[in-house]
Amino acid sequence: MKPDQNLVGLIRDYQMRKIKNVGVIGAGLMGHALTLVHAIGGCQIKMQDISSKQLSIGMGLIENALDTLISAEVVSKKDRAKILGRVQPIEKLEAAVTDVDLVVEAVVENVEVKATIFSEIDKAADLDVIIASNTSNLDIFPLVPERRLKNCLIAHWYTPPYIIDLVDLAAGPETDPDLLKVMEGFYLEIGKKPVLFEKFISGYVANRLQAAMGLEITKLLDEGWATPTAIDDSVKYGLALRMALMGSLMKADFTGLDMMQRGMANRTYDPPIPKGNSPTLDELIKSGRGGVMSGAGYFDYGDLSASELFKNRDIGLLRLKSEVAQIEGKYPLGKKT
Repeated sequence: MKPDQNLVGLIRDYQMRKIKNVGVIGAGLMGHALTLVHAIGGCQIKMQDISSKQLSIGMGLIENALDTLISAEVVSKKDRAKILGRVQPIEKLEAAVTDVDLVVEAVVENVEVKATIFSEIDKAADLDVIIASNTSNLDIFPLVPERRLKNCLIAHWYTPPYIIDLVDLAAGPETDPDLLKVMEGFYLEIGKKPVLFEKFISGYVANRLQAAMGLEITKLLDEGWATPTAIDDSVKYGLALRMALMGSLMKADFTGLDMMQRGMANRTYDPPIPKGNSPTLDELIKSGRGGVMSGAGYFDYGDLSASELFKNRDIGLLRLKSEVAQIEGKYPLGKKT
């Protein structure tokens, strides 16, 4: 089989601007996970957080996640010490962004906090350092000092990023066009699935689709049309099973585009109007049912601890991911354009 020349070219672009040293700002939910992603990818990491306690928690979470990957035989046990040895926890932001090729911003989704972080990065980092923000929905480019915009982009991940390979790469109005190619090549080389956006759109693709689904789900719950079990069963055993192999538009191809066209013409679906809240959700939170970390949310999780639940989720996702990859290789559905 001939190598994909486009892929070869992208990796060549990345190799011309090798990324080996990475500073990760934030050691929380996404920060520790992105530290692990880049460490597994062979980079030396300085993971920064102003809280020594959070750094300790983050290192523990990294070890737990790595052990899960090892138990699922995704990472070799003999590489454990080497991967962990690439991670240096550090409290001073200035030290974290000095002598690195890439700075990954993974702090809370707050405009003021992010603006402060970008200002501090600007004071300490080399001028040619790449700055990648993990923002989910914020247009961070107006917050970034002007002289940094050329080498700044969004690299948005989905939790847990050491399992979910999708990464949204979005350019700002002044981002160097070649930077998208460099980052695409980098993440392809470490086994990820980058999707490129030449300009920022809030939510990218996956988050926008997820938000639209969320509006419909809360409407069904709040108005009493369906239970949490009915909704999740419909997703797991209907939508998700097919989409795992085909995505959405290929599924439409298999159904027949004329059916899609007729459905649109019939105008039988009215999307919910965003209300800014959900009575069902508000009541759950008020009653202390905040999700897995609380032991209950939309569902009860019995005697299983949060750590057990997250481990089981991760192993399940890894097995599903492996099975889908094998099926795609054995039963191809044609070339995607």
